[in-house]
Parts: sequence; C-alpha cells; structure tokens
Amino acid sequence: MSRSVNPSPSPVRRRGAVVSAALVGLLLVFTSPGHADPDDEEPTLEELNERAEALEEEYDAELVQYTSAKEEAEKASDRVEELQKELDEARGDVAVIAASQYKGGGMDPVVEIVMSSSPEQMLSDAALLGQVSHISGSRVANLMELKSEAEEAKEEADAALADAEELVEDLEEQRDEVLAKIEEYEAEQVPVTTGTGSVPDSARGWGFDGATPRMAAIRDEIISTFGAPYPVGCLRPGDSGEHGSGRACDFMMSAGGAMPSAANRDLGWQIAEYAKANAGRLGVMYVIWEQKIWDSRNPGAGWKPMSDRGSVTQNHYDHVHISSY
Repeated sequence: MSRSVNPSPSPVRRRGAVVSAALVGLLLVFTSPGHADPDDEEPTLEELNERAEALEEEYDAELVQYTSAKEEAEKASDRVEELQKELDEARGDVAVIAASQYKGGGMDPVVEIVMSSSPEQMLSDAALLGQVSHISGSRVANLMELKSEAEEAKEEADAALADAEELVEDLEEQRDEVLAKIEEYEAEQVPVTTGTGSVPDSARGWGFDGATPRMAAIRDEIISTFGAPYPVGCLRPGDSGEHGSGRACDFMMSAGGAMPSAANRDLGWQIAEYAKANAGRLGVMYVIWEQKIWDSRNPGAGWKPMSDRGSVTQNHYDHVHISSY
C-alpha cells in the first residue's frame, strides 16, 4: 500500500513565509507597553492634585509652581495618548499586510501579480523581501517612527510627573515652616502706603490703590528703588489668584504685549532678584518673570521654568509679577 506524501512547500510559499514571519516579528516588537506592578506605581497626577489642593487651602493661596508643573505633565500625558492611538492604527496597517500575505499564498497580492510567471522566473528570497519592503515599506517605516516618538513622549511624561511629585513633596516637607511664616505675617502691623510723595502718577496703573497694606508696601519700596517705566497694576476684581484680593502687583516693563527693551529686561531681573532677596523682610510669597517662578514656600528650588501659556504677557515677559502673603 502506497503512502501519501505531503508535497513540500513551493518556493513562493517559502519566500512568503519569510516575509510574513518578518512582519509578525515587527508586530511583536511594537506591542503596547506593559503595565507596572501596582505596588511599584508612582502617585498619579490626580493624587498629586489632591495633595496640592490641600496645601492651597491651608495657605489660602494658589501654588503657581505646582500649577505650571501640572500643566506640563498634562500636556505630556495627552501627547502620549495621541501617539498611542496613531501607533495602534499603524500596527493595524502592518497586521493587514501580514494577513494578506498569508492568505494569498504567503505573498502580498501586488507581488503575486508581479510573480505570476513560472517559478523559474521568480525572484530570489532577497529580491522578494526587497519588493515587499518597497510596497509596504512606508507603513512599516511609519510604525517604527511612531514607536520611537511614543517612547520619547512617554519618557517626557514620566519626567514631568516626577517633577510634579518632587515639588509636592518639597512643599509638604516645608508645610509647618510656611504655616508659621503665614501666622507671623498676619500678626504684623503693616502701615498702609498709598505712594503719596514717593510714587509718581505715571506709575499708578489699574487697581493701584486696591493693594493690601503689605503688597502696597512692597510695591512702593520697589518703585522708589527702581522707578517704574510703565504703570504698575495691582487689584483685579474677579481674578482667582492674588490679584483678586489685592495681594499681587504687576510691574510692567513694556506696553501692548510687546517684548521689553534690553534695558527694561535687565531692570525686570533687578526687580525680581530684589524681591527674592528681601522676601522674608517684605513678606513676598512668590515672583514670576520671563516664564520663571521663584517661590518663598519652596526657596531651594530656585528659579523654576513654567509651562508655555502662549503669549508674551501670559508668560510674564512684559511684566514682573509679585505676590505677597
């Protein structure tokens, strides 16, 4: 009795198997990253927000340093999500290529048409791989590029979240010291200053007379020391930050949202550093200038960069912002 013998795979199928295996390998390489062990996970941004909000309630003031760090972490996280969606779509494209090669005799349909002549005229394995790479190369290249971008974005998101966590931890460590400082400032009797005799009318901007006694004292000392090339604004009713209560003033270095001159940029840094150096005596809470913030509640951090808010004014390039306790 004769035995049936399974025919050996044709050269086309062997070559197709090589191609399919290569593409399947790509899909395995580009699988979604696994989740970390819950026991090893760092605090989420939502958890950090809750801790920061608790501190803000105790300080009765916004933690602008943390707000900026949170914005950076949110932007980075959103970018990771966008890239993950694009990566999933690109992975699907490559999966379709691999499936079509397997179902169509192990080869891309376009390649089958090109290869419809006799087996003796078929291209070699290397040539076949090159042809398939040429046809599907753009989708594979797109997948590789997206994976690289996604990995980079994930690293940036992790770094931004780590910065936010470090900031909250620093603020929590200094909590008792900050609360004691606030209590001390509240017990002090600060003279009400209106700038009479020492502040020129040209320095009086919006809400000038609405500043609290402490902020008015800070404002008038800075104006008398450095002058005011443009009007200084203070109280802004309805503002959610210190401007809303008169505990902040903006020392303008230009007008109309324009970048200041080189001389006024230097003047801005002189004012900012003066407020920083005399923060304890004057009761300065924080200073913002040129998209950087120094906070007396976390002085060891130095001048920390802030997130980009889109304009010269919002990024504090045209005015020095000073908030008081």
